[in-house]
Amino acid sequence: MDLKSITPVGIRTESLRKIYTSPPPVGGMGTGAARGAKGKAKPAYEVVALDGVTLDVRPGEIFGLLGPNGAGKSTTVGILTTRVKATSGSAWIGEFNVWERRVDVKRLIGVVPQRPNLDFNLTAREILTFHGAYFGLGSAERNQRADALLERFKLTDRAHHMPIGFSGGMMQRLSIARAMMHDPAVLFLDEPSAGLDPQTRLLLAEMVRDYNARGKTILLTTHNMEEADSLCHRVAIVDHGKMIAIGTPQELKRSMPGGFLVRLHFSNAPAALVPLVEVLRALPGVTEARESGGGQVDLYADRGGVLIPAIVSAATAAGAIIHDVHISEPSLENLFLHHTGRSLRE
Repeated sequence: MDLKSITPVGIRTESLRKIYTSPPPVGGMGTGAARGAKGKAKPAYEVVALDGVTLDVRPGEIFGLLGPNGAGKSTTVGILTTRVKATSGSAWIGEFNVWERRVDVKRLIGVVPQRPNLDFNLTAREILTFHGAYFGLGSAERNQRADALLERFKLTDRAHHMPIGFSGGMMQRLSIARAMMHDPAVLFLDEPSAGLDPQTRLLLAEMVRDYNARGKTILLTTHNMEEADSLCHRVAIVDHGKMIAIGTPQELKRSMPGGFLVRLHFSNAPAALVPLVEVLRALPGVTEARESGGGQVDLYADRGGVLIPAIVSAATAAGAIIHDVHISEPSLENLFLHHTGRSLRE
């Protein structure tokens, strides 16, 4: 597909804050206001989704926002794609302030939402050509692009079918093809591989890399550590609306003291578990040891299996019975655990 190349475009945010003062439409929660001090109205509902997030995504890179559900990833994308207004702070796509120059920003970006929002009254091909027309493409050009994208995303045989009968993977591929129709300089992918089979995830990763190879900037959100590790040039780990760490996957994994995580499960967690944690923390190579509740202790160490004899000896002396041991190598999930004490999958 021969599309015009343009100068790579970066993304920047500065001290972004977003406070929701009304609940989502689902759930039946009230939206009334309570009276605070001196009679001033105080929101009955308040959620801080973003708390001072500053990002600088370089032109032409694949950048990942990594974190659990509710971390603020989708809110960040919502602000950058003009759908959500920040409570405070600023954001730019290229030279354009996102909220002040929304029309200019929309011409530069393509968006794949977390949940497909395809028009089930149109065929797959019509969805693409309609999107191209919306962005001012001529008839010949949008037809050419639609056919090329359908072939590239292995949807040619479904071109004249309505997507209501498509699998989740097919709808996701069509959503990405639609976002690419007007050849945006910046592509946003919100949880692009959620719920997809391994074969479809590999195809999507290949498409993302190919698009990036043409100088396009890509920002994706994910809670899939393997996806972020293998696909992104840099990642930012976020939780509770705050930035925890940022860098290349390799830099982040190297930054954690004692990259190995040794997780111990005790079947009879004794009262002496706290003193045992202190003994384990003093073992050679262990940089941190902490009780995680439920008879579980996490050790961060610069080695893995060779520590087991010393761990078993210390546990036996304390009268603790080890029920299970799990050792994992340095990873982004371990980094997240190190900073927050909870798993990205929780």
